[in-house]
Amino acid sequence: MRLAARGLRLLGAVVLGTVTALLDLVFVLVALPFAGRPGVREVTRRLAALEARRLRLDPADLGLTAGHTDGRELRYLVARAPVGVLGGLVVFLLGCGVGAVVVLAWSWGRGLPFDGMLPSLPLLAYFCLVGLVLLFLDLSGLVGVHALEQRLALRMLGPDPSEALLRRITELTESRAGVLAAVDSERRRIERDLHDGLQQRLVALSMLVGRVRRGRPELLEQVHEQAQQALVELREVAWRVYPSGLDSLGLADALAGVAERSSIPVTVVCDLSARPPAAVETAAYFVVSEAVTNAAKHSRAAGITVEVCKRDTMVIVRVQDDGVGGADAASSGLSGLAQRVAALDGRFTVTSPYGGPTLIEAELPCG
Repeated sequence: MRLAARGLRLLGAVVLGTVTALLDLVFVLVALPFAGRPGVREVTRRLAALEARRLRLDPADLGLTAGHTDGRELRYLVARAPVGVLGGLVVFLLGCGVGAVVVLAWSWGRGLPFDGMLPSLPLLAYFCLVGLVLLFLDLSGLVGVHALEQRLALRMLGPDPSEALLRRITELTESRAGVLAAVDSERRRIERDLHDGLQQRLVALSMLVGRVRRGRPELLEQVHEQAQQALVELREVAWRVYPSGLDSLGLADALAGVAERSSIPVTVVCDLSARPPAAVETAAYFVVSEAVTNAAKHSRAAGITVEVCKRDTMVIVRVQDDGVGGADAASSGLSGLAQRVAALDGRFTVTSPYGGPTLIEAELPCG
């Protein structure tokens, strides 16, 4: 069923490509004398972006962003016209074959001769063999035309290899700097937690112990409570550095621990058939942990939903709350998460309009 659906989508893409190729060619012939005008160049860019979406390519990856045109879009629309016509011919032959099969089945099903031939076992075997071969060739032609269109779009619209390499080097440099900054920021936050929280509590605990030693046994219960609270804070800091349970228990149980420690009700749905790589698990955990912490502090939400699932080769992490919105993606916590995700070549988005809800989504490659 899924294979049939993919085949129908492929057929629809090739048919649509034939129609748009002819329309694009007409546009090019009409607009060619005015190709240098900004309005014509913008329309050309939009047409090229539509073709990229039809081929299931991201226009942003091809540089087809608003206000950025350099003439390659017009050359692409001209170059793809023959490929679109070729796709139309393949679809036409497929239609002729299907029509012939329908007429043959209709005639022989009513006992009438087809082209002067009545059905017989040798004829049925011959037509079945020829039909399967022609069907295979037609379907191969559809796949080939679609692949050729994708390769043509990537070749003519995408950056040249040297530019792509420079862009990749720039991304890696920025990602490395971002990770270092995030690590430094996390270290400073841990130091503040230790200094302002745990250290102060231990100082108070030592003072209480000193008073007990001087003959105040009634303070032993208070000493015990302070020690318990110090242990809780120490455990929180340790989990913030790295959740030890992540290695032994897995991501689902580690996220359940985040939900238990949250002051807001958290619903966790972790639908992973197999454990992802350790780096992906760690990044997913910290995305959820930081997002839940931010929601508890700032969102005034009544509930948080966490969803983790696998889509193709990506692990998708979605954290949504029903709070007031207005989360700032440039804040230290969220920007640190974005840098952590970028270090794995993933994508990180924050959608938080004023009035809510807030949706934090991370896509982490694991294939």
